[in-house]
Amino acid sequence: MRTVLMVAEKPSLAYCSTRKGSFVGQNVRFKMTSVCGHVMSLDFICKYFVFKEANPKLNMVKFLQVEAKGCDYVVLWLDCDKEGENICFEVLDAIQPVMNKSYGNECTIYRAKFSSITDTDICNAMTRLGEPNKNEALSVDARQELDLRIGCAFTRFQTKYFQGKYGSLDSSLISFGPCQTPTLGFCVERHDKIQSFKPEAYWVVQAKVSSGKDRPLTLDWDRVRVFDRDVGQMFVNMAKTAKEAKVDSVTKKEKAKQRPIALNTVEMLRVASSALGMSPQHTMQIAEHLYTQGFISYPRTETTHYPENFDLKGTLKQQANSCLWGEMVKALLSEGINRPRKGVDAGDHPPITPMRAASENELGTTVRLRIFTFTCLILKLLNGTCAMLTSEVIRPELLPCTTVGASYENTFLCKENKNNNFIPHFRLSTMMRACGVYSRSFVTLQLNHCHTDYFVGHLGTFLDLERGSYLAVYGRVREPSDFIKIILNCVPKMNEGLTGFEQHKGDNVTLRIGLLFFFNHPQAKPSRLHCSHCDETYSLPQNGAIKLYKELKCPLDEFELVLWTSGSRGKSYPVCPYCFSNPPFRDMKKGMGCNECTHPSCQHSLNSLGISQCVECETGVLVFDPTSGQKWRMACNKCNVVVHFFEQAHKVQVSQDSCDSCEASLVIVDFNKTRSPLPEGETQHTGCVFCDPAFQDLVELKHATMRHPMLRAGGARRGKGRGRRPMGNPKKPKDKMAALAAYFV
Repeated sequence: MRTVLMVAEKPSLAYCSTRKGSFVGQNVRFKMTSVCGHVMSLDFICKYFVFKEANPKLNMVKFLQVEAKGCDYVVLWLDCDKEGENICFEVLDAIQPVMNKSYGNECTIYRAKFSSITDTDICNAMTRLGEPNKNEALSVDARQELDLRIGCAFTRFQTKYFQGKYGSLDSSLISFGPCQTPTLGFCVERHDKIQSFKPEAYWVVQAKVSSGKDRPLTLDWDRVRVFDRDVGQMFVNMAKTAKEAKVDSVTKKEKAKQRPIALNTVEMLRVASSALGMSPQHTMQIAEHLYTQGFISYPRTETTHYPENFDLKGTLKQQANSCLWGEMVKALLSEGINRPRKGVDAGDHPPITPMRAASENELGTTVRLRIFTFTCLILKLLNGTCAMLTSEVIRPELLPCTTVGASYENTFLCKENKNNNFIPHFRLSTMMRACGVYSRSFVTLQLNHCHTDYFVGHLGTFLDLERGSYLAVYGRVREPSDFIKIILNCVPKMNEGLTGFEQHKGDNVTLRIGLLFFFNHPQAKPSRLHCSHCDETYSLPQNGAIKLYKELKCPLDEFELVLWTSGSRGKSYPVCPYCFSNPPFRDMKKGMGCNECTHPSCQHSLNSLGISQCVECETGVLVFDPTSGQKWRMACNKCNVVVHFFEQAHKVQVSQDSCDSCEASLVIVDFNKTRSPLPEGETQHTGCVFCDPAFQDLVELKHATMRHPMLRAGGARRGKGRGRRPMGNPKKPKDKMAALAAYFV
């Protein structure tokens, strides 16, 4: 007996595992299984893209191959859209190598087309099996590759650009997408209008009239409002002199509203957001659940027109026993139905339609019941009239002329015009569609991505924008710190005698002072300092921790220093944020810390703390780290060599004198009397780290492999303690240095 493999898109649609039956005129055994969405996804490896499993933990490819082994036919029951067609070919790529070979030109691959999970639709799809659409699948591949290439390129570009330019951006990723970014632009534009809006007070005159025991009637002012309070008060005084209110004319109007067109995805998301306060993602989750349970048709459609052969009567009969609208359905069937108002035929799926009746117990939650009830608006489409419940405003007997007398009241109200609210979900989806950035398959994903990364939302409405939203659209930050706001608000209250302050209050005061109190140090990479008042950003060394450094300042620009460290056993050195980005000397480059600064007298510079040329690299200098107390060390300012020495020493200083043998700077070491390793209990000693026998057992090299100086190409030259020797004839290393190299090895 031959085997037919049936593949659905979701596990909830694949309840039956095996069953015998007939297929293409022969007895077969049916096997039912499913995937979980896409089998493969697109991603980059280095500079080439490859396909990989969408969810490697599921091991879906191996699972499909096990299920398809030995099968003769396959029927693909994936969702009937472009994504479904693409998944069809992903499934075929996985199972075709393990399926039985076909006989001759026999067709072994079939595609089922359906719009709802009902017995009628499933049977009809089984009798009209076709082939998967290769062109639609390729269009999805092209869209995925374009999204990946464009998204990766622009996401990387704007993330690196904004992080380097705007230090207040505390975000590790600013993503870009062909649909996401224009959508974000709509919201930022509305947010800008709200922020720039200036409310203005206005005055309104209101009057209330009544006759006898009738309830009062509030009259609207024909002029609506005035912005001048004195003018408004004049109208109030004029109204107070009136003794009666007279009705001059009565106008009656009839308003007609067209029946709504059939329901598609956009309208469902709009109404769910505006009426029920549901986000698009939540709405689609509920709709897909109702679809998989067979209550409604496929919820992802752009069509608002029913085909001529659509069985409207059969759909109504399914609702005849409903406890909510069963009587209305029976009346429609007995009186006859009208064809629905013609909409747009997008050529994908029929409009969202209720497929069978459901009770509250079957639906489970109130939200599902509301969504299902809304889809049942098809009943209104088929009715010739539309019943509407309205609230009674006034009774007819109040319309004739009436004397007001003591019951006459007027009020003078002060109001303030308000700005518009943020864009609701439903309006945002409509704007996306109007601008051509809408896709029924991805609108919920785009809105949810924007909501997650850039917005704070509540009840279907965007309430606030996060800081990264501005950078993704405009590339600028507009939020000064609260502290600076307070200072600037106090400026007008200062003594007028402080002339000149006003014209200089906008200067970069914090830039000149350099106080870290004014700066924000975002935790997200890259490491940097940002002053929101000056809108200045200063780069810092990467791959380490940034700490305050004793409130010490750079002698060149009075900028407060910071300390960069790579750990307790690694390197650390002070950094001037201003000099780091703006080198003060010609022989310095951007990105150099104080351990490479050639300032002649600064206590943190290379000239003050440099000891000797690095024992590992040709260009580096071993610089003493004064912050490494009790675990003293010197580190190369070019490579990763770290030399630990004089552990437990009380104090270590770099002397101005140098060694006669190796020209390294001498160090002054103070030990505790009880822990001194010096001979005869001495507590202080001045000597060369490399040459002095008293220090021989107190020096330890870390993080490097020592090479003999004689093996270096061209020999090695030792600098004069605080820098490299001026260029000239290279000197051969002394025997003492060769012995030192052997000692470290």
